[in-house]
Amino acid sequence: MNITMHPIAHIHCQRNQAIDDNWGSENFEIILADHIPEEALIGIEEFSHLEIIYFFHLVDEKDIVFSGRPRGNPNYPETGIFAQRKKDRPNRLGLTTVELLEHKGRVLKVRNLDAIDGTAVLDIKPVMREFQPVTEIRQPAWASELMQNYWK
Repeated sequence: MNITMHPIAHIHCQRNQAIDDNWGSENFEIILADHIPEEALIGIEEFSHLEIIYFFHLVDEKDIVFSGRPRGNPNYPETGIFAQRKKDRPNRLGLTTVELLEHKGRVLKVRNLDAIDGTAVLDIKPVMREFQPVTEIRQPAWASELMQNYWK
């Protein structure tokens, strides 16, 4: 089965390289694609956070991996690609929960997005408490260590 998708928006920001840390230091704009009507954003400002699903457009298919040590760190365990959030994934999809700062016309201004300028957005969903985990989130110690400077 082949799946065809078309971007519904693109990301505009100053960052043009996917560097692992310090994503929280910048604000991002998500600008609707021309074929998406502005009405698709009606009511979005009522939500504080959004889930952004996007395409890692600079990842070459030859760079896709199925396992490895997170960030290549020999101190971290070998893990499958689905046990980490690496960009070199089979379908090159990213997912991040962002804070919505402003909605103006066809533009959303957000914070805490880990995508680069020109990234294609495939979907935008509001964050609702009822869709968040109802049980405690569990993760290995290496994941917390890896994320220490991610949003600084």
